[in-house]
Amino acid sequence: MNEDPSSFRVYLAAPLFNDSERSFNLRLAELISPMAEVFLPQRDGKLMRDLVRSGMPLTAARELVFEADINALKHCDCVVAVLDGRTVDEGVAFEIGYARALDKLCLGVKTDDRTLLATGDNPMIVAACNEIFGSVLELVHSLRGRLLSIRKLVG
Repeated sequence: MNEDPSSFRVYLAAPLFNDSERSFNLRLAELISPMAEVFLPQRDGKLMRDLVRSGMPLTAARELVFEADINALKHCDCVVAVLDGRTVDEGVAFEIGYARALDKLCLGVKTDDRTLLATGDNPMIVAACNEIFGSVLELVHSLRGRLLSIRKLVG
């Protein structure tokens, strides 16, 4: 983990397929930004629909989106994953798994009571998250505390 909290980097993994999701993601990024540098794929990465609309072939667009997000995941210190919905978005699930394979801190936020299974979300998602919060405020408060602890350790 990056020990300099002034350059702490967060990758915000979230569904981004409609106005409501994108608005939620932007607001969450705004809340985290005073504490850390935030990579928000819908804002800082590449979007398939924009690339294809601009004339890029589908296969090239897929590769460009994949590489941009993988690069950002490699350079982040933490993934904040939005887990709302009956099931977790496929891209978010991949990003959590990839980040955990890189030994990154993974924090989930689930503000939605819906789940597909009576036992909750898929255990591969739940267990991959170091912690899951029930509200955005809880998540932001915990992240702030973690960064303050790092600052104290670094001096």
